[in-house]
Amino acid sequence: MTAAVDNRWDGLIVGAALATLDAEAGYGAIEDGALGWHDGRLVFVGPRAALADTPDVVAKQVVDAGGGWITPGLVDCHTHLVFAGDRAGEFEQRLQGASYEQIARAGGGIVSSVRATRAASEDELLAQSLPRARALLADGVTTIEIKSGYGLDYDNERKMLRVARRIGEVLGVGVRTTFLGAHALPPEFSGNADGYIDAVCAWLPRLHDEGLVDAVDAFCERIGFDAAQTRRVFDAARALGLPVKLHADQLSDGHGAALVAGFDGLSADHVEHTSPEGVRAMAEHGTVAVLLPGAFHVLRETKLPPLDAFRAHQVPMAVATDCNPGTSPLQSLRLAMSLACTHFKLTPEEALRGATVHGARALGLRDRGVLRMGARADFVHWAIARPAELCYWLGGALAQSIFVGGQRLA
Repeated sequence: MTAAVDNRWDGLIVGAALATLDAEAGYGAIEDGALGWHDGRLVFVGPRAALADTPDVVAKQVVDAGGGWITPGLVDCHTHLVFAGDRAGEFEQRLQGASYEQIARAGGGIVSSVRATRAASEDELLAQSLPRARALLADGVTTIEIKSGYGLDYDNERKMLRVARRIGEVLGVGVRTTFLGAHALPPEFSGNADGYIDAVCAWLPRLHDEGLVDAVDAFCERIGFDAAQTRRVFDAARALGLPVKLHADQLSDGHGAALVAGFDGLSADHVEHTSPEGVRAMAEHGTVAVLLPGAFHVLRETKLPPLDAFRAHQVPMAVATDCNPGTSPLQSLRLAMSLACTHFKLTPEEALRGATVHGARALGLRDRGVLRMGARADFVHWAIARPAELCYWLGGALAQSIFVGGQRLA
């Protein structure tokens, strides 16, 4: 005899409202909703009343949420969370009047984190980085982008990317890795930025062959690398079929947004000083503006990104933590959403969309960030009465359960 086939869904959650975000505007709210999944994908998104049968008949596992709201899992599309040590001392220096550039030129900043990261073994680096990743997950993140950029030589950049991959394996969360070798000039290449870019371009194919690179980034800024050097890195990425993104126009208008858009880049990040021409280029090429209010807050910046221009040209605006040891030691994407509302005057809906739909788009991912049939079953059940509370509350444990690919995270 042939065993009976159980065609029921793997899981179904009922008893909560849904913010599907599956529309051009609005939360896409479904009161008394139901969410079903099978083989890691959503197979039902709609009102509970529209289920074909009772929950126990259609699904093997049924979860009664008991109220609250369900949103797509949050997507943190810009982090530097793999690093060793910290830079709390620089935080004090800035409060005493030193600028970010002054600290960097005096041997602090990124190079300070490079020294600590190089000194750590791979296992030590993983041990120091996991708590930061767990903090992001606990506040609703189900996909994390993690950059290299604190190694600045082949072995240590490789070590960072390997740790990023291991974080995804250990925690069961989606991790996208970005090679940021062109982050800063290491001491051994002092006065030879072009030579260092030669090295970066030579490392990239080797790292890509190991499956360690999903995208390529650079820091195009007066204390980073110029446009010509950035183009060389992007040309190397394009030769391998890798998408690019860019730290663009954070401290000055270096025309970075237009540069990365010209390569059909996934995103231009920071963008406080982006020009009208840069905004138009982003709109033309579909490049996402990644807003990083944590760095804006910590550095006490006053120059706002061109938010009205982004809206006028329909440039998608993502929101991310920029979790890093120096300028944004932020371990909650939900708090980044709140800061985006406070500093940048985003609406709570824009902030939530920025941390889901547009965050996924900034990583080139079209299978998450929305509650839609066929999307990956990444979602969060929140103990809230309305979606705006995700930006309203500063801290607090609002996430009741978090699912990644249909599996509940511990």
